Order: sequence, then C-alpha cells, then structure tokens
Amino acid sequence: QVRLVESGGGLVQAGESLRLSCAASGRTVSSNTMMWYRQAPGKQRELVARITASGSPIYSDFVQGRFTVSRDNAKNTVYLQMNSLKLEDTAVYYCIGYPDFASWGQGTQVTVSS
Repeated sequence: QVRLVESGGGLVQAGESLRLSCAASGRTVSSNTMMWYRQAPGKQRELVARITASGSPIYSDFVQGRFTVSRDNAKNTVYLQMNSLKLEDTAVYYCIGYPDFASWGQGTQVTVSS
C-alpha cells in the first residue's frame, strides 16, 4: 500500500525544537514533491514547507529561518526540523506528496507551551 506515517510530535516549551518524520512506503519520496502542512484549531490547513523531487526546499514565510525540510532517500523518509518553536506553531502536522502520496493521514500533534 502507498502510505505516509507522520511521527515525532509532542509537547515542548517555546524556544525548543522538534524533528518530525514522515516515513513513506509503496512509492519513493524522491519521485515526489513532498509537503508538510499543519492545521491549528479553528484554522484552515496551511502549507508549511515542501521539498521537490529534485531536492529543493521551499518554505512558507511564517517558518522561514526556523524550520528545515530534508529527505533521506535510503530511509524513504522526509523530515521537518523545527527550531525556535512558538506558541502559534501549535497544530497537527501532516505530510503529503505529489503525485503519489495524495491522501491525508492522521498527522502528528505539536503543542508549544509558554
């Protein structure tokens, strides 16, 4: 089956760091544009970062300079390194890929406290 499994979320204090993982199976992440989205309570799902099939990272303005998206082809896994976390980063984080990984999974919860 084609699937993505997000992990690595948790409860952290503002200013701390987390690394999220997106483990893929069924298709290779290097053949896709892989994207991280997040959805906070009461808000629309928004794009956080993406890495193209050629390996180029692209970031949304509100995380640029703090977050890094990367890929480990040997593990077929995409990562999101999140540094200097803020309260407004609290959300469920999802990964998805175009064109092969087109279904939303359960995501991983990130909660940032003061």
